[in-house]
Amino acid sequence: MKNIELPRKVIVGEGAIHSIKEICNELNLKNPLIFSGNFTKKFADIICGEIKGEVVSPDKEISKNKNFGFVCGVGGGSTIDKAKIYAFNNKLLFISIPTAASHDGIASPYASVRGGVSVKTNSPLAVIADTKIISDAPKNLTASGFGDAISNFTAVLDWKLARDEKNEYFGDYAASLSNMSAEIVMQNSKKIFSDISILVEALLSSSVAMAIAGSSRPASGSEHLFSHAIDTLSEKYKFKRALHGEQCGVGTIISAYLHEIYSHKNKGGWKKIKEALKDVGAPTNAYELGITRKHIIEALKFAPKVRDRWTIFNKFNIEEDAEKILEGCEVIE
Repeated sequence: MKNIELPRKVIVGEGAIHSIKEICNELNLKNPLIFSGNFTKKFADIICGEIKGEVVSPDKEISKNKNFGFVCGVGGGSTIDKAKIYAFNNKLLFISIPTAASHDGIASPYASVRGGVSVKTNSPLAVIADTKIISDAPKNLTASGFGDAISNFTAVLDWKLARDEKNEYFGDYAASLSNMSAEIVMQNSKKIFSDISILVEALLSSSVAMAIAGSSRPASGSEHLFSHAIDTLSEKYKFKRALHGEQCGVGTIISAYLHEIYSHKNKGGWKKIKEALKDVGAPTNAYELGITRKHIIEALKFAPKVRDRWTIFNKFNIEEDAEKILEGCEVIE
């Protein structure tokens, strides 16, 4: 039996941030704790202008003596994830207010923590996506969200593989919704910056797919293992990692390339993904990610070991063939 939790309110559009007071009145929410980083505090201040609340940094220790009524996460992926985790741990309702379309966690019941671990939380009670604020975000954040959305292609292929070979639960509806999100952004890759709502709605759909599946499977496969491997190695070797979605985008090229070799289907699919990523200015190789040849080879070798999840990586000798694979899909020269 699954308990599917979905947001009760989703507001998308220019000026949506000003709907916070109406939403709080409708849902009888008071006294919020508002998580926000330095760059997004001006948006948190707008929230405070609409409703009374306390704004804190995501890394600040929160006083246990204060009786907060609910939690708002105002910012990018890290801020929203930390707010989501705090709300879950303290049994508080959560409202997600993304200031960039940089990842698909804006409405999902999952949050990323260190080491590539995805933890179960609750879906937000409401999502407020102000397209004016989001369209004004740095372009690399939007490109990151595009990479996260397009990664659904290989996540679903990996999920099907786990169904066929490991008898893992597979949800047709969640998979279709996830695939549709990737299809729509790919078909509109040249329009993403002129109509940010396309990407925002795709990321919201991806979040909903995870909630319906009761798992991150619809939106997280081998490409995410590759991204998490880079995160781990960046801490080990002290190099700067790229944005999550940027790494997932390159991981999707690799995974699509391997699926094509394994299934003999969708010939040239990985090249189409690469071109779509180029359309939005997202990285498509190690150089553009800012990662050395040595480190990206090691990341691919480590990726299958990040977590126990059956993916296309299990069908290849990644340890032995990592360099050849990366050369084959033009991630390294």
